[in-house]
Amino acid sequence: MKRLKIRDTLAVASMLFGMFFGAGNLMFPALMGQMAGRNVFLAAAGFLITGVGLPLLGVAALGISREEGVLGLSSRVGRPYGLFFTCALYLTIGPLFAIPRCATFSYTVGIQRLLPGAEQGIALAVFSLLFFAAVLFFSLRPGEILTWIGKVLNPLFLVFLAVLVFRALTAPLGDISQIQPSGAYGGSAFSTGLLEGYNTMDALAGLAFGIIVVDVIRRLGVQEPGDVAKSTVVSGLFSSLLMALIYVLVAVVGAQSRGAFPVSGNGGEVLAQVAEYYFGAAGAVILAVTVTVACLKTAVGLITSCSETFVKMFPQGPSYRVWAIGFCVLSFLIANLGLEAIINYSLPVLMFLYPLAIVLILLTLLGGPLGRDRTVLRWTIAFTALAAAVDFLKALPQETRSFLGLDSALEQMVQWLPLSKAGFGWVCPALMGLVIGLLILCVRKQRGREQAQP
Repeated sequence: MKRLKIRDTLAVASMLFGMFFGAGNLMFPALMGQMAGRNVFLAAAGFLITGVGLPLLGVAALGISREEGVLGLSSRVGRPYGLFFTCALYLTIGPLFAIPRCATFSYTVGIQRLLPGAEQGIALAVFSLLFFAAVLFFSLRPGEILTWIGKVLNPLFLVFLAVLVFRALTAPLGDISQIQPSGAYGGSAFSTGLLEGYNTMDALAGLAFGIIVVDVIRRLGVQEPGDVAKSTVVSGLFSSLLMALIYVLVAVVGAQSRGAFPVSGNGGEVLAQVAEYYFGAAGAVILAVTVTVACLKTAVGLITSCSETFVKMFPQGPSYRVWAIGFCVLSFLIANLGLEAIINYSLPVLMFLYPLAIVLILLTLLGGPLGRDRTVLRWTIAFTALAAAVDFLKALPQETRSFLGLDSALEQMVQWLPLSKAGFGWVCPALMGLVIGLLILCVRKQRGREQAQP
């Protein structure tokens, strides 16, 4: 029996944190804090559940299940569903949304403010080309990912972020208790914070990154499945504690900024305002380096994870190198659509995938028939998917819903589904599916016992 040394555990935790903490992890808590005002801690409590708790449970579920990845875990429902869910998950946190968002957010928040007179379309294209060239360089060396992310890029990011946060907290722009919340944070800060945590995509990433953590732990000499699972959970716990601390601090900085600035359009503007207020022109440079390094390391982790998974899903298909290059090229093209377009189109997909991921994670952790019986899993996932489809349609841009003539039907569905107005209309259907699946399982076992009797 072999377990990781403390030093190795901290290095793996740093690597996992580095892969998790990217564009959305800075952008969304900063804006949440600014909008929540005096309700920032209540909103942060909700945010930490979906932004930290669920990713930790996702990593733990994969480690405890002893499956080789998301495909093996989701294929417990059925092989076709496993392929669908795995492809949808990795494409969402990969080349379609999360990876392009890393490059575009880095440019919008950091570089764009340093080049006010430049042609922004051309500048974005040049920056994103250089960004993905660097991502590809690191991604083509997956065996060195612990060194690059855990021991180099992540400590560099933390140093720059610490400088900005420490300065803001020691000379606050305003008294949080005097700042009025805006929007939904005025009456439902906790549930709004819960939904805001979806935008980080980290619950999906927790399932995706689990395989990288497991591979790294095995390379460090831990081979027994039980020891690998324990090491995975411990590393995930350290990573989650650091994420939670930074989320709360960034949210507080965002809330304090209301003492000098109005509510911004996005979290990037919040961070830019704070950096420029405290450090002037140097603040823009500090922010540019902080954001770019944060997003670079996350993009490396995502490209690596996506490429390794697609190689395993399609063993007769392209090699790891081809997948990595292809995903980088696709991410580069989508990144040039702009940050706003990427965020707008990613939200409906997240509203659909998150409930499916949450149900799969919870059933896996509960174990026994809940995590392995195909009947229970299928009924629960099926009911969850139907309700999540409603949330998907609700999250579509208003002009799209109107064009499709969905407004009237969606309004009726929202009235019919409990918790739908709060964005959790899938909860009751999921429980209903679980109960039906368990009843069928009980009936089947009872019949089996009766047939076994002489």
